[in-house]
Amino acid sequence: MYTTDKVYIGKLDRPPWSLFIAVTEQGLAFVGSDNGPKSEVESWAARKRPESTLVDDQDRIAPYVSQLEEYLDGERKAFEMPLDLSGTPFQQQVWTALTEIPYGRTAAYSEVAGKIGRPRAVRAVGAAIGANPVMVAVPCHRVIGKNGKMTGYRGGLAMKQKLLELEQG
Repeated sequence: MYTTDKVYIGKLDRPPWSLFIAVTEQGLAFVGSDNGPKSEVESWAARKRPESTLVDDQDRIAPYVSQLEEYLDGERKAFEMPLDLSGTPFQQQVWTALTEIPYGRTAAYSEVAGKIGRPRAVRAVGAAIGANPVMVAVPCHRVIGKNGKMTGYRGGLAMKQKLLELEQG
């Protein structure tokens, strides 16, 4: 359980992208959906870090914003930032597998389930992907349906499509 640490929050605002993010002393902890409300990061913090104090601090989040901006500008294909992900061991395993999907590629939920050695856990994998707190940095947008169709995304299908198109160059 986390104690009363600070969670630094701020906004990446680089049209057409607008993302709220949260950072702890350990790393990037949350990325909100494109043009989502500030309340999204506040709601996440209330659920996952209830003892923490939220502090608006653009300077503290600047290194993370910089890497995300480079990615959104098409200049970065991989992130080199610490992450502070709170989730179950199964969720952590799924999120690690997501980071192994190469830039510009997609994978089906069943492929992710197979990659973690749980080929029959496709629905559980889907739930873990949906719980990913750091969209973009942990590329859950790269997961699509087995039939090649777009499937759900916390940021909405329009955001998912924009991210996939960005990676296609």
